[in-house]
Amino acid sequence: MLLESQIGSILDSQNDAFSNKKMGLQRNNLPKLKLVENFALIITGVRRCGKSTLLYQLLNKNQEKTLFINFEDTRFAGFETDDFVRLLSEIKKRRVETLFFDEVQILENWELFVRQLLDDEYKIVITGSNSTLLSKELGTKLTGRHLSTELFPFSYEEFLAFKKLENTAASLQRYLQNGGFPEYLKTGNGVILNQLLDDILNRDIAIRYGVREVATLKKLAVYLISNIGKPVSGNKLKEVFGIRSTTTILEFFSYLENTYILQFVPKFSYSLKIQMRNPKKVYAIDLGLFSENSIVFSDENGRRLENAVYLYLRSKYSEIYYFQDKKECDFVVMEKGKVKEILQVCYELNSENLAREIAGLTEAMSFFNLKEAKIISFNQSETFSRDNQTIYIIPAHEFMIR
Repeated sequence: MLLESQIGSILDSQNDAFSNKKMGLQRNNLPKLKLVENFALIITGVRRCGKSTLLYQLLNKNQEKTLFINFEDTRFAGFETDDFVRLLSEIKKRRVETLFFDEVQILENWELFVRQLLDDEYKIVITGSNSTLLSKELGTKLTGRHLSTELFPFSYEEFLAFKKLENTAASLQRYLQNGGFPEYLKTGNGVILNQLLDDILNRDIAIRYGVREVATLKKLAVYLISNIGKPVSGNKLKEVFGIRSTTTILEFFSYLENTYILQFVPKFSYSLKIQMRNPKKVYAIDLGLFSENSIVFSDENGRRLENAVYLYLRSKYSEIYYFQDKKECDFVVMEKGKVKEILQVCYELNSENLAREIAGLTEAMSFFNLKEAKIISFNQSETFSRDNQTIYIIPAHEFMIR
């Protein structure tokens, strides 16, 4: 339990620090964020991707009486459900209209408190680093009263703006190496991303979900990060890591995805059962995370490029698959049940791989009855046409600034 005076002191301290925060690079998401009466705006994303900075930008954009509360502050460690009454009293004293809650989901019964605040006509923005915890709790207690959006580390376009670079192949190569975590880009200190991964595995997964095999979880995370762009399955990894149950591996997959470290892309099928049964391709949420935490001993430019293209697509679309029949195609992008784009990614096309890459793409084009598709290369540009099908080869640094 906390005294009301303690809560007030924490709020004053946090908001003094928040008001002195630097504005930072304006995120591409900002113009899309709208505060709507009677709705909570939910912003989820991996830790340290810039959610609190986005809140600050949103605060300045709306120019309303606001209050920022970070519930991960260690001074809130003794917070109990009864303390919401005292917190509400402190909020009312400040005569604010908009509330920014950071990581509120770590408190029990927080969703009931948010519902009460919405009924009291406060505007609320919530940020969190676990998509499922937020969505489950909101789905049961705030049905129809929340709007959701995601924030990732800097996109390639934001990376260029942050580093003040021209859009060239050389700039893209830097992005493929360094990714988009703001603090890492400022310092180049790999320990930041080592510690970030460790914090997520320990605090957001092991403690929150009661995981006992923490060492196995960490080995699995490093293995998956090291294998971006490759298909993985619970059955095979169960044997690799000596775990008896496939269910345990799949639970670990879901924890890693819920906290945004990794993303899993299913094989396309009109049957959900077949999708679930087949291996999924794995991608990292950031290429700096791959650089600093993987156990690979080569540049892996091809897999880096494929991961970067995936992140670009993922920022715009929620339905992404890979296609595999006789050949394989990297990405099938769908929107409202219809195919939007078919893409193959190849760092450098040459006489050895050209036929294979085109074959995988044309097979997918024929399956979906599409006349046009793209191969995203590192820095090549060309067009192929045959059998009423057209394939555009596009440099990635042009494709990702469409």
